[in-house]
Amino acid sequence: MPDERDAPAEGLLRLFRAAPFRLTLLSLALFAFAGAAFMAYVYVAAAGEARRRTDAEIRRESDRLVEVYDRAGLGALNPVLIGRMAGEQRFVYLLLAPDGRKVTGSLAASPVEGFNGQPTWTRFSIAGTGPGGRAQSTPARGLQVRLSGGEILFVGADAGDDREFIVTIVRGLWGAGALVVILGIASGLLVSRNFTQAMTGLTDVISAVRNGDLAARAPVRGAGDELDQLAEGLNDMLDRLDRSMSAHRHAGDAIAHDLRSPLTRLKARLETAMLDMEAGRGDAHQGLRQAIDDTDGVLRTFSAVLAISRLQAAGEAPNAVLFDPAGLVSDMTELYGPLCEDKGLEIASDIASGLTVRGNPAFLAQALANLVDNAVKYTPRGGAVMVRLRRRASGEAEISVTDTGPGVPPDQKERVVDRFVRLENSRNLPGSGLGLSLVAAVAQAHGGRLELGEGPGAYDGSGPGLRAALILPAVA
Repeated sequence: MPDERDAPAEGLLRLFRAAPFRLTLLSLALFAFAGAAFMAYVYVAAAGEARRRTDAEIRRESDRLVEVYDRAGLGALNPVLIGRMAGEQRFVYLLLAPDGRKVTGSLAASPVEGFNGQPTWTRFSIAGTGPGGRAQSTPARGLQVRLSGGEILFVGADAGDDREFIVTIVRGLWGAGALVVILGIASGLLVSRNFTQAMTGLTDVISAVRNGDLAARAPVRGAGDELDQLAEGLNDMLDRLDRSMSAHRHAGDAIAHDLRSPLTRLKARLETAMLDMEAGRGDAHQGLRQAIDDTDGVLRTFSAVLAISRLQAAGEAPNAVLFDPAGLVSDMTELYGPLCEDKGLEIASDIASGLTVRGNPAFLAQALANLVDNAVKYTPRGGAVMVRLRRRASGEAEISVTDTGPGVPPDQKERVVDRFVRLENSRNLPGSGLGLSLVAAVAQAHGGRLELGEGPGAYDGSGPGLRAALILPAVA
Protein backbone atom coordinates (compact mmCIF):
# COMPACT_ATOMS: atom_id res chain seq x y z
CA MET A 1 0.00 0.00 0.00
CA PRO A 2 1.52 3.36 -1.01
CA ASP A 3 2.49 5.72 1.77
CA GLU A 4 0.16 8.71 1.96
CA ARG A 5 3.12 10.90 2.81
CA ASP A 6 4.46 10.28 -0.67
CA ALA A 7 1.37 11.81 -2.29
CA PRO A 8 2.48 15.48 -1.99
CA ALA A 9 5.90 14.58 -3.31
CA GLU A 10 4.35 12.73 -6.26
CA GLY A 11 2.06 15.67 -6.94
CA LEU A 12 4.99 18.09 -6.85
CA LEU A 13 6.99 15.81 -9.11
CA ARG A 14 4.06 15.70 -11.53
CA LEU A 15 3.99 19.50 -11.56
CA PHE A 16 7.72 19.66 -12.32
CA ARG A 17 7.27 17.16 -15.15
CA ALA A 18 4.35 19.05 -16.69
CA ALA A 19 4.98 20.56 -20.10
CA PRO A 20 3.95 24.14 -19.09
CA PHE A 21 6.43 24.10 -16.19
CA ARG A 22 9.22 22.88 -18.43
CA LEU A 23 8.35 25.57 -20.97
CA THR A 24 8.37 28.12 -18.15
CA LEU A 25 11.85 26.99 -17.11
CA LEU A 26 13.02 27.20 -20.70
CA SER A 27 11.59 30.70 -20.99
CA LEU A 28 13.28 31.68 -17.73
CA ALA A 29 16.59 30.29 -18.94
CA LEU A 30 16.31 32.30 -22.14
CA PHE A 31 15.29 35.34 -20.11
CA ALA A 32 18.23 34.86 -17.74
CA PHE A 33 20.62 34.66 -20.68
CA ALA A 34 19.09 37.76 -22.23
CA GLY A 35 19.14 39.51 -18.82
CA ALA A 36 22.80 38.66 -18.30
CA ALA A 37 23.63 40.02 -21.72
CA PHE A 38 21.59 43.14 -20.97
CA MET A 39 23.33 43.67 -17.61
CA ALA A 40 26.72 43.24 -19.25
CA TYR A 41 25.77 45.85 -21.80
CA VAL A 42 24.50 48.19 -19.07
CA TYR A 43 27.71 47.70 -17.11
CA VAL A 44 29.95 48.38 -20.09
CA ALA A 45 27.86 51.36 -21.18
CA ALA A 46 27.67 52.85 -17.66
CA ALA A 47 31.38 52.30 -17.01
CA GLY A 48 32.27 53.87 -20.33
CA GLU A 49 30.02 56.84 -19.70
CA ALA A 50 31.45 57.32 -16.17
CA ARG A 51 34.98 57.14 -17.50
CA ARG A 52 34.24 59.64 -20.25
CA ARG A 53 32.66 61.99 -17.74
CA THR A 54 35.63 61.72 -15.37
CA ASP A 55 38.09 62.16 -18.22
CA ALA A 56 36.25 65.29 -19.39
CA GLU A 57 36.42 66.78 -15.90
CA ILE A 58 40.17 66.00 -15.63
CA ARG A 59 40.85 67.48 -19.03
CA ARG A 60 38.99 70.68 -18.19
CA GLU A 61 40.89 71.01 -14.89
CA SER A 62 44.22 70.35 -16.60
CA ASP A 63 43.48 72.89 -19.34
CA ARG A 64 42.61 75.55 -16.77
CA LEU A 65 45.90 74.95 -14.92
CA VAL A 66 47.92 75.01 -18.14
CA GLU A 67 46.21 78.28 -19.03
CA VAL A 68 47.29 79.75 -15.65
CA TYR A 69 50.89 78.59 -16.29
CA ASP A 70 50.96 79.97 -19.83
CA ARG A 71 49.59 83.31 -18.64
CA ALA A 72 51.59 83.88 -15.43
CA GLY A 73 54.24 81.20 -15.23
CA LEU A 74 55.26 78.74 -12.54
CA GLY A 75 55.07 81.39 -9.80
CA ALA A 76 51.34 81.73 -10.38
CA LEU A 77 50.60 78.01 -10.93
CA ASN A 78 52.13 76.82 -7.67
CA PRO A 79 49.89 78.93 -5.37
CA VAL A 80 46.83 77.89 -7.38
CA LEU A 81 47.70 74.22 -6.88
CA ILE A 82 48.29 74.75 -3.15
CA GLY A 83 44.94 76.53 -2.82
CA ARG A 84 43.08 73.79 -4.67
CA MET A 85 44.68 71.02 -2.67
CA ALA A 86 43.58 72.82 0.50
CA GLY A 87 39.96 72.78 -0.71
CA GLU A 88 37.57 69.85 -0.75
CA GLN A 89 37.86 68.97 -4.40
CA ARG A 90 37.94 65.48 -5.86
CA PHE A 91 41.16 66.16 -7.80
CA VAL A 92 44.75 65.26 -6.88
CA TYR A 93 47.71 67.19 -8.27
CA LEU A 94 51.45 66.81 -8.80
CA LEU A 95 53.82 69.39 -10.23
CA LEU A 96 57.36 68.24 -11.12
CA ALA A 97 60.36 70.27 -12.16
CA PRO A 98 61.99 69.56 -15.53
CA ASP A 99 64.53 67.32 -13.79
CA GLY A 100 61.77 65.29 -12.10
CA ARG A 101 61.91 66.82 -8.64
CA LYS A 102 58.61 67.36 -6.90
CA VAL A 103 57.61 71.01 -6.72
CA THR A 104 54.22 70.66 -5.11
CA GLY A 105 51.23 68.30 -5.09
CA SER A 106 49.16 65.83 -3.12
CA LEU A 107 50.94 62.81 -4.64
CA ALA A 108 54.41 61.63 -3.66
CA ALA A 109 55.27 60.50 -7.17
CA SER A 110 53.75 60.38 -10.60
CA PRO A 111 51.87 57.11 -11.45
CA VAL A 112 52.94 57.50 -15.09
CA GLU A 113 55.99 55.46 -15.98
CA GLY A 114 58.14 56.16 -19.01
CA PHE A 115 56.62 59.57 -19.72
CA ASN A 116 57.66 60.80 -23.19
CA GLY A 117 56.26 64.31 -23.04
CA GLN A 118 52.98 63.55 -24.79
CA PRO A 119 49.67 63.86 -22.87
CA THR A 120 49.28 60.49 -21.17
CA TRP A 121 46.24 58.94 -19.45
CA THR A 122 46.66 56.39 -16.70
CA ARG A 123 44.80 54.49 -14.01
CA PHE A 124 46.05 54.41 -10.44
CA SER A 125 44.83 54.04 -6.87
CA ILE A 126 44.53 56.65 -4.15
CA ALA A 127 45.26 55.50 -0.62
CA GLY A 128 42.86 56.65 2.06
CA THR A 129 41.08 55.78 5.29
CA GLY A 130 37.74 54.03 5.28
CA PRO A 131 35.09 53.45 7.95
CA GLY A 132 36.58 52.34 11.29
CA GLY A 133 39.98 53.77 10.42
CA ARG A 134 40.80 50.97 8.02
CA ALA A 135 43.14 51.74 5.18
CA GLN A 136 41.62 51.49 1.73
CA SER A 137 42.40 52.49 -1.79
CA THR A 138 40.02 53.88 -4.36
CA PRO A 139 40.41 53.77 -8.14
CA ALA A 140 41.37 56.96 -9.94
CA ARG A 141 42.28 58.24 -13.38
CA GLY A 142 44.75 60.93 -14.29
CA LEU A 143 46.29 62.95 -17.14
CA GLN A 144 49.94 63.97 -17.27
CA VAL A 145 51.17 66.73 -19.58
CA ARG A 146 54.46 68.64 -20.10
CA LEU A 147 54.27 72.38 -19.69
CA SER A 148 55.94 74.81 -22.07
CA GLY A 149 58.78 75.49 -19.62
CA GLY A 150 59.62 71.76 -19.25
CA GLU A 151 57.74 71.21 -15.99
CA ILE A 152 55.40 68.20 -15.69
CA LEU A 153 51.80 68.58 -14.48
CA PHE A 154 49.69 65.60 -13.36
CA VAL A 155 45.96 65.98 -12.64
CA GLY A 156 43.98 63.01 -11.31
CA ALA A 157 40.45 62.40 -10.02
CA ASP A 158 38.84 59.90 -7.68
CA ALA A 159 36.69 57.43 -9.69
CA GLY A 160 35.35 55.57 -6.67
CA ASP A 161 31.97 57.27 -6.75
CA ASP A 162 31.49 56.25 -10.36
CA ARG A 163 32.35 52.66 -9.53
CA GLU A 164 29.91 52.66 -6.61
CA PHE A 165 27.23 54.04 -8.89
CA ILE A 166 27.86 51.31 -11.44
CA VAL A 167 27.93 48.61 -8.75
CA THR A 168 24.62 49.91 -7.39
CA ILE A 169 23.05 49.70 -10.84
CA VAL A 170 24.34 46.17 -11.39
CA ARG A 171 23.15 45.04 -7.98
CA GLY A 172 19.72 46.47 -8.70
CA LEU A 173 19.60 44.63 -12.00
CA TRP A 174 20.68 41.39 -10.37
CA GLY A 175 18.01 41.82 -7.70
CA ALA A 176 15.35 42.52 -10.30
CA GLY A 177 16.48 39.50 -12.31
CA ALA A 178 16.35 37.26 -9.25
CA LEU A 179 12.86 38.55 -8.42
CA VAL A 180 11.68 37.88 -11.97
CA VAL A 181 13.11 34.35 -11.84
CA ILE A 182 11.38 33.64 -8.52
CA LEU A 183 8.08 35.05 -9.77
CA GLY A 184 8.51 33.14 -13.04
CA ILE A 185 9.00 29.85 -11.21
CA ALA A 186 5.98 30.57 -9.01
CA SER A 187 3.83 31.45 -12.02
CA GLY A 188 5.13 28.37 -13.82
CA LEU A 189 4.07 26.20 -10.87
CA LEU A 190 0.64 27.85 -10.82
CA VAL A 191 0.12 27.51 -14.57
CA SER A 192 1.42 23.94 -14.45
CA ARG A 193 -0.96 23.13 -11.60
CA ASN A 194 -3.98 24.50 -13.47
CA PHE A 195 -2.90 22.81 -16.68
CA THR A 196 -2.33 19.52 -14.90
CA GLN A 197 -5.77 19.68 -13.32
CA ALA A 198 -7.39 20.36 -16.68
CA MET A 199 -5.42 17.60 -18.37
CA THR A 200 -6.21 15.21 -15.51
CA GLY A 201 -9.90 15.66 -16.32
CA LEU A 202 -9.25 14.80 -19.96
CA THR A 203 -7.08 11.77 -19.16
CA ASP A 204 -9.68 10.54 -16.66
CA VAL A 205 -12.30 10.67 -19.39
CA ILE A 206 -10.04 8.80 -21.81
CA SER A 207 -9.33 6.15 -19.16
CA ALA A 208 -13.05 5.79 -18.47
CA VAL A 209 -13.79 5.36 -22.18
CA ARG A 210 -11.02 2.77 -22.45
CA ASN A 211 -12.75 0.85 -19.66
CA GLY A 212 -16.04 0.90 -21.56
CA ASP A 213 -17.80 3.95 -20.05
CA LEU A 214 -18.97 5.78 -23.17
CA ALA A 215 -21.08 8.15 -21.05
CA ALA A 216 -17.99 9.89 -19.61
CA ARG A 217 -17.52 13.47 -20.80
CA ALA A 218 -14.72 15.98 -20.34
CA PRO A 219 -15.50 19.06 -18.23
CA VAL A 220 -15.62 22.37 -20.11
CA ARG A 221 -14.40 25.22 -17.89
CA GLY A 222 -15.92 28.00 -19.98
CA ALA A 223 -12.60 29.79 -20.49
CA GLY A 224 -12.80 29.42 -24.27
CA ASP A 225 -9.11 28.49 -24.54
CA GLU A 226 -7.41 25.61 -26.32
CA LEU A 227 -8.15 23.21 -23.46
CA ASP A 228 -11.87 23.98 -23.69
CA GLN A 229 -11.71 23.48 -27.46
CA LEU A 230 -9.97 20.16 -26.89
CA ALA A 231 -12.60 19.14 -24.32
CA GLU A 232 -15.45 20.15 -26.64
CA GLY A 233 -13.86 18.27 -29.54
CA LEU A 234 -13.35 15.19 -27.36
CA ASN A 235 -16.96 15.35 -26.14
CA ASP A 236 -18.25 15.72 -29.70
CA MET A 237 -16.14 12.76 -30.79
CA LEU A 238 -17.46 10.70 -27.87
CA ASP A 239 -21.04 11.70 -28.72
CA ARG A 240 -20.57 10.47 -32.27
CA LEU A 241 -18.87 7.33 -31.05
CA ASP A 242 -21.72 6.70 -28.61
CA ARG A 243 -24.29 7.17 -31.36
CA SER A 244 -22.34 4.91 -33.69
CA MET A 245 -21.95 2.21 -31.05
CA SER A 246 -25.63 2.46 -30.14
CA ALA A 247 -26.59 2.20 -33.79
CA HIS A 248 -24.37 -0.85 -34.28
CA ARG A 249 -25.62 -2.34 -31.02
CA HIS A 250 -29.25 -2.06 -32.10
CA ALA A 251 -28.76 -2.52 -35.85
CA GLY A 252 -28.97 -6.31 -35.67
CA ASP A 253 -32.13 -6.26 -33.57
CA ALA A 254 -33.72 -3.60 -35.74
CA ILE A 255 -32.95 -5.39 -38.98
CA ALA A 256 -34.19 -8.70 -37.59
CA HIS A 257 -37.40 -7.05 -36.41
CA ASP A 258 -37.91 -5.11 -39.64
CA LEU A 259 -37.31 -8.12 -41.90
CA ARG A 260 -39.45 -10.53 -39.93
CA SER A 261 -42.62 -9.81 -41.90
CA PRO A 262 -41.17 -10.09 -45.43
CA LEU A 263 -39.27 -13.25 -44.50
CA THR A 264 -42.43 -14.73 -43.02
CA ARG A 265 -44.30 -13.94 -46.24
CA LEU A 266 -41.48 -15.49 -48.28
CA LYS A 267 -41.58 -18.64 -46.16
CA ALA A 268 -45.37 -18.86 -46.46
CA ARG A 269 -45.25 -18.54 -50.23
CA LEU A 270 -42.55 -21.19 -50.49
CA GLU A 271 -44.54 -23.56 -48.27
CA THR A 272 -47.69 -22.88 -50.30
CA ALA A 273 -45.80 -23.50 -53.54
CA MET A 274 -44.37 -26.74 -52.14
CA LEU A 275 -47.84 -27.97 -51.04
CA ASP A 276 -49.29 -27.08 -54.44
CA MET A 277 -46.47 -28.93 -56.16
CA GLU A 278 -47.02 -31.99 -53.97
CA ALA A 279 -50.75 -31.88 -54.81
CA GLY A 280 -49.98 -31.50 -58.48
CA ARG A 281 -51.66 -28.10 -58.73
CA GLY A 282 -48.77 -25.66 -58.91
CA ASP A 283 -46.23 -24.50 -61.46
CA ALA A 284 -42.65 -24.98 -60.23
CA HIS A 285 -41.24 -22.24 -62.45
CA GLN A 286 -43.86 -19.77 -61.35
CA GLY A 287 -43.19 -20.62 -57.69
CA LEU A 288 -39.45 -20.11 -58.11
CA ARG A 289 -39.95 -16.83 -59.93
CA GLN A 290 -42.21 -15.63 -57.15
CA ALA A 291 -39.65 -16.74 -54.54
CA ILE A 292 -36.90 -14.88 -56.39
CA ASP A 293 -39.05 -11.74 -56.54
CA ASP A 294 -39.77 -11.99 -52.84
CA THR A 295 -36.06 -12.54 -52.13
CA ASP A 296 -35.21 -9.44 -54.17
CA GLY A 297 -37.74 -7.51 -52.13
CA VAL A 298 -36.15 -8.74 -48.89
CA LEU A 299 -32.71 -7.73 -50.14
CA ARG A 300 -33.99 -4.30 -51.12
CA THR A 301 -35.57 -3.94 -47.72
CA PHE A 302 -32.34 -5.03 -46.04
CA SER A 303 -30.32 -2.53 -48.09
CA ALA A 304 -32.74 0.29 -47.26
CA VAL A 305 -32.72 -0.50 -43.53
CA LEU A 306 -28.92 -0.71 -43.52
CA ALA A 307 -28.59 2.58 -45.41
CA ILE A 308 -30.95 4.31 -42.96
CA SER A 309 -29.03 2.92 -39.97
CA ARG A 310 -25.70 4.03 -41.41
CA LEU A 311 -26.92 7.53 -42.13
CA GLN A 312 -28.46 7.92 -38.69
CA ALA A 313 -25.30 6.59 -37.02
CA ALA A 314 -22.95 8.81 -39.03
CA GLY A 315 -24.99 11.94 -38.44
CA GLU A 316 -23.76 13.42 -41.73
CA ALA A 317 -23.49 12.45 -45.37
CA PRO A 318 -20.27 10.58 -46.20
CA ASN A 319 -18.00 11.74 -49.04
CA ALA A 320 -19.89 15.02 -49.43
CA VAL A 321 -18.94 17.18 -52.43
CA LEU A 322 -20.11 20.44 -53.94
CA PHE A 323 -22.27 19.97 -57.04
CA ASP A 324 -25.21 21.41 -58.97
CA PRO A 325 -28.29 19.19 -58.40
CA ALA A 326 -29.85 20.28 -61.69
CA GLY A 327 -28.27 17.39 -63.61
CA LEU A 328 -29.38 14.86 -61.01
CA VAL A 329 -33.02 16.09 -61.11
CA SER A 330 -33.02 16.13 -64.91
CA ASP A 331 -31.60 12.59 -65.15
CA MET A 332 -34.12 11.24 -62.62
CA THR A 333 -37.04 12.80 -64.50
CA GLU A 334 -35.80 11.32 -67.74
CA LEU A 335 -35.25 7.91 -66.11
CA TYR A 336 -38.89 7.65 -64.94
CA GLY A 337 -40.30 8.99 -68.21
CA PRO A 338 -40.85 5.56 -69.87
CA LEU A 339 -42.45 4.14 -66.68
CA CYS A 340 -44.86 7.07 -66.48
CA GLU A 341 -45.69 6.66 -70.16
CA ASP A 342 -46.48 2.96 -69.68
CA LYS A 343 -48.75 3.79 -66.74
CA GLY A 344 -50.49 6.63 -68.57
CA LEU A 345 -49.03 9.40 -66.43
CA GLU A 346 -47.66 12.75 -67.43
CA ILE A 347 -44.31 13.70 -65.91
CA ALA A 348 -42.73 17.14 -66.20
CA SER A 349 -39.91 19.08 -64.56
CA ASP A 350 -39.12 22.67 -63.65
CA ILE A 351 -35.39 22.93 -62.93
CA ALA A 352 -33.60 26.08 -61.82
CA SER A 353 -29.90 26.26 -62.66
CA GLY A 354 -27.02 27.81 -60.77
CA LEU A 355 -27.70 26.15 -57.41
CA THR A 356 -24.88 24.50 -55.48
CA VAL A 357 -25.35 22.07 -52.60
CA ARG A 358 -22.94 20.02 -50.52
CA GLY A 359 -23.82 16.35 -50.30
CA ASN A 360 -23.42 12.79 -51.48
CA PRO A 361 -24.84 12.57 -55.04
CA ALA A 362 -25.57 8.84 -54.73
CA PHE A 363 -27.64 9.20 -51.54
CA LEU A 364 -29.48 12.24 -52.92
CA ALA A 365 -30.19 10.35 -56.13
CA GLN A 366 -31.60 7.43 -54.11
CA ALA A 367 -33.79 9.80 -52.07
CA LEU A 368 -35.13 11.53 -55.19
CA ALA A 369 -35.73 8.15 -56.83
CA ASN A 370 -37.80 7.10 -53.80
CA LEU A 371 -39.89 10.27 -54.02
CA VAL A 372 -40.54 9.88 -57.77
CA ASP A 373 -41.18 6.15 -57.38
CA ASN A 374 -43.78 6.80 -54.66
CA ALA A 375 -45.44 9.45 -56.82
CA VAL A 376 -45.61 7.14 -59.85
CA LYS A 377 -46.77 4.23 -57.70
CA TYR A 378 -49.67 6.00 -56.00
CA THR A 379 -50.87 8.27 -58.82
CA PRO A 380 -53.76 6.71 -60.80
CA ARG A 381 -53.81 6.53 -64.61
CA GLY A 382 -54.32 9.89 -66.23
CA GLY A 383 -52.63 11.75 -63.41
CA ALA A 384 -49.49 13.87 -63.44
CA VAL A 385 -46.16 14.10 -61.62
CA MET A 386 -44.15 17.31 -61.36
CA VAL A 387 -40.46 17.34 -60.35
CA ARG A 388 -39.15 20.77 -59.42
CA LEU A 389 -35.79 22.22 -58.35
CA ARG A 390 -35.82 25.81 -57.06
CA ARG A 391 -34.23 28.21 -54.63
CA ARG A 392 -36.36 29.24 -51.69
CA ALA A 393 -36.55 32.79 -50.40
CA SER A 394 -34.45 31.61 -47.43
CA GLY A 395 -31.68 30.59 -49.84
CA GLU A 396 -32.23 26.86 -49.35
CA ALA A 397 -32.41 24.45 -52.26
CA GLU A 398 -35.71 22.60 -52.64
CA ILE A 399 -36.20 19.40 -54.66
CA SER A 400 -39.92 18.61 -54.69
CA VAL A 401 -42.08 15.91 -56.27
CA THR A 402 -45.81 16.68 -56.60
CA ASP A 403 -48.40 14.10 -57.69
CA THR A 404 -52.19 13.89 -58.11
CA GLY A 405 -52.56 10.70 -56.08
CA PRO A 406 -54.60 10.14 -52.90
CA GLY A 407 -52.11 12.06 -50.74
CA VAL A 408 -51.48 11.62 -47.03
CA PRO A 409 -54.01 12.60 -44.32
CA PRO A 410 -52.77 15.50 -42.19
CA ASP A 411 -52.76 13.41 -39.02
CA GLN A 412 -50.53 10.78 -40.68
CA LYS A 413 -47.79 13.01 -42.12
CA GLU A 414 -45.47 12.62 -39.14
CA ARG A 415 -46.12 8.90 -38.85
CA VAL A 416 -45.65 8.06 -42.53
CA VAL A 417 -41.89 8.74 -42.42
CA ASP A 418 -41.36 5.98 -39.82
CA ARG A 419 -39.97 2.69 -41.02
CA PHE A 420 -42.42 0.05 -42.28
CA VAL A 421 -45.44 2.35 -41.93
CA ARG A 422 -47.93 1.93 -44.78
CA LEU A 423 -51.31 3.61 -45.01
CA GLU A 424 -54.54 1.71 -45.66
CA ASN A 425 -54.87 2.94 -49.25
CA SER A 426 -51.48 1.43 -50.14
CA ARG A 427 -51.81 -2.01 -48.60
CA ASN A 428 -52.47 -3.61 -52.00
CA LEU A 429 -49.40 -2.02 -53.63
CA PRO A 430 -45.87 -3.45 -53.51
CA GLY A 431 -43.42 -1.89 -51.14
CA SER A 432 -41.93 -2.11 -47.67
CA GLY A 433 -42.77 1.29 -46.20
CA LEU A 434 -39.13 2.40 -46.14
CA GLY A 435 -39.10 4.94 -49.00
CA LEU A 436 -39.94 8.08 -47.06
CA SER A 437 -37.89 6.86 -44.07
CA LEU A 438 -34.80 6.74 -46.26
CA VAL A 439 -35.57 10.17 -47.73
CA ALA A 440 -35.93 11.65 -44.22
CA ALA A 441 -32.64 10.04 -43.14
CA VAL A 442 -30.84 11.41 -46.22
CA ALA A 443 -32.25 14.88 -45.61
CA GLN A 444 -31.18 14.85 -41.97
CA ALA A 445 -27.69 13.61 -42.86
CA HIS A 446 -27.33 16.56 -45.27
CA GLY A 447 -28.44 19.09 -42.68
CA GLY A 448 -31.84 19.43 -44.33
CA ARG A 449 -35.35 18.11 -43.82
CA LEU A 450 -38.28 16.40 -45.54
CA GLU A 451 -41.52 18.37 -45.80
CA LEU A 452 -44.82 16.75 -46.76
CA GLY A 453 -47.66 18.93 -48.00
CA GLU A 454 -50.85 18.72 -49.98
CA GLY A 455 -50.73 18.42 -53.76
CA PRO A 456 -52.75 20.39 -56.34
CA GLY A 457 -56.05 19.29 -54.78
CA ALA A 458 -58.91 16.94 -55.63
CA TYR A 459 -59.88 16.68 -59.29
CA ASP A 460 -62.01 14.23 -61.21
CA GLY A 461 -62.30 11.82 -58.29
CA SER A 462 -58.60 11.85 -57.45
CA GLY A 463 -56.47 13.84 -55.11
CA PRO A 464 -55.68 15.89 -53.19
CA GLY A 465 -52.22 14.63 -54.10
CA LEU A 466 -48.95 14.87 -52.23
CA ARG A 467 -46.09 17.32 -52.40
CA ALA A 468 -42.87 15.85 -50.93
CA ALA A 469 -40.03 18.38 -50.71
CA LEU A 470 -36.40 17.60 -49.90
CA ILE A 471 -34.93 20.81 -48.43
CA LEU A 472 -31.15 21.21 -48.50
CA PRO A 473 -28.91 24.05 -47.32
CA ALA A 474 -27.67 25.92 -50.38
CA VAL A 475 -24.00 26.81 -50.62
CA ALA A 476 -24.40 29.38 -53.38
